[in-house]
This record gives sequence, structure tokens and C-alpha cells, in this order.
Amino acid sequence: MGIGVMEKYSQHLEVLVAERTQDLMHEKQKKDRLLYSMLPKQVADDLRQGKPSQAQSYISATVFFSDIVGFTQLSSSSTPYQVVDLLNNLYTTFDDIIDNYDVYKVETIGDAYMVVSGVPRANGILHAAEISSMALDLVSVCKTFRIPHKPNTQLQIRAGIHAGPVVAGVVGTKMPRYCLFGDTVNTASRMESTSEALKVQCSSSVFFLLEEVGGYVLHCRGVQQVKGKGDMVTYWLEGKQGDLRYKTVAPDNPSPAKPGLRDMESERDLLGSIPGSVNGDVLLSPE
Repeated sequence: MGIGVMEKYSQHLEVLVAERTQDLMHEKQKKDRLLYSMLPKQVADDLRQGKPSQAQSYISATVFFSDIVGFTQLSSSSTPYQVVDLLNNLYTTFDDIIDNYDVYKVETIGDAYMVVSGVPRANGILHAAEISSMALDLVSVCKTFRIPHKPNTQLQIRAGIHAGPVVAGVVGTKMPRYCLFGDTVNTASRMESTSEALKVQCSSSVFFLLEEVGGYVLHCRGVQQVKGKGDMVTYWLEGKQGDLRYKTVAPDNPSPAKPGLRDMESERDLLGSIPGSVNGDVLLSPE
């Protein structure tokens, strides 16, 4: 074999190796994107390197839950393929929206959609604002979203948010899941289950965080009986001040003495005064 032939063969091998290396890099990037969509990047990298995954506690985070109003009835009048198509279209739309915020999608179970901010990356007190803005966008998009096989039926979600300490960690090895634990998660779920169609219900802890951030409009719903929690003062998240034309909204639990506020006396130590309260509306302005 001549020198010229050897050189051509060597060059061919180099080109072949470069192509194979590039193919491997593309495949690795695909796998990384898939892995990072299932687990937080740092957690995924630790697991891939064989490092044990340790649960981590967070002092403060905001958890969002939503589900579809009337989903059981909707499912009974739809084929399984239609239900899958509906959920895929809806949650793909939601996934595109939440990319605009500093949040982490924890999971979807059936028609339930769960998102958190402040985990796995702490962001001070901004987690309440990030989740609140996201929640308003998710509710808003539902007003124009159309169910593929029922185009004349408006899809409605109810949503709830709560802020507090959580513990996060990976559970399982076959199909590892990044899960949140703690009373904050349970309370956020209760905020959703006691919410109403196309509304976002939030707890006092979210109210106080948004008060610090400023720029949001909340309507005091009053005292609600929450399973496992007893009496809780909750709020409707109405919108952002720059996006809303203000109007007086009658409180849900009116009181002859001072509408919407008497019911909160039992939680006076927790709530303190309600700044900017006008007939049940609470305007949280930046300082």
C-alpha cells in the first residue's frame, strides 16, 4: 500500500471519527435535555456521577396547584385518546408559559399541575411574585384555550398557592422523581381544592410576601374552613396593578361593621392590619 493511499485512508478515518463524535455529542445533548426536563440540573448531574442525592430543606418557597374544573364529567364524555390529547395540548401550553418565570414544574398527575418557585434555586422572597404572575397567566390562557373535541366548551381551571418551608429530594431509582414534602405542599393543595373556577386563591403567607414585593391586587375572601388546617383567611389574586382597571368588589363575607374584615379578627395576631383595604379589595403597591 503506497504512502498516498495511506494518507487518504488516514484522512478518511479522521473524518469518520469526527462525524461519529459529533453524532455522539448530539445524542448526549438530547439525553441531557430529557434528563434535565425530569430532574433539576444539579440533582441530575449528581445522580449521573453516582453521588447520593440528599434531601434539602428550604426556608421559604411558594407552591402552586391547579386542576381542571369538571374533569371527571369531561372524561366520562370523552374517549381516552381525547383526554390524553386535551391534557397534552393544555399542559404543553402551560409549559411554554412557565418558561418565562423563575419556577420549577414538579409534576402533573392526571389533571393536576404542580409548580414551585424558590426550589431548587432560592430566590429570596421573589418566589411568591413569580408564582403569582405565572398563575395569572395560566388562568388567562384558559379563557382562550379550546378543547379540541369540544370547541364550544370553555376549559376552566381552579388554582391555589401557598408559601412556606419545604423539603425537596429525589425519590426512587427506577423512575426517580424530584418531590416536595411538608405542610406547605398540603396547604397549597387545600388552597386549590377550595378555590373556584378561573380564580387563584392564596393564603395569608402569600399575601404578606406580595405586600413586600408590591404591585399586585388581592381581594380578601374572608375566613375559610380548610380541612386539616381549621380557619384560614384567604385571598383572591385578582391581577397586577398595571394590568387591571380597579373596581370595588364586594367582599365574600360581608360584615355590617366593616365589610370583609370582621371575620379576620380571629387571626388578628397573624394578619395584623390589612393595608390598603377598600371594601374588601387589597391593593399592594410598591413602596
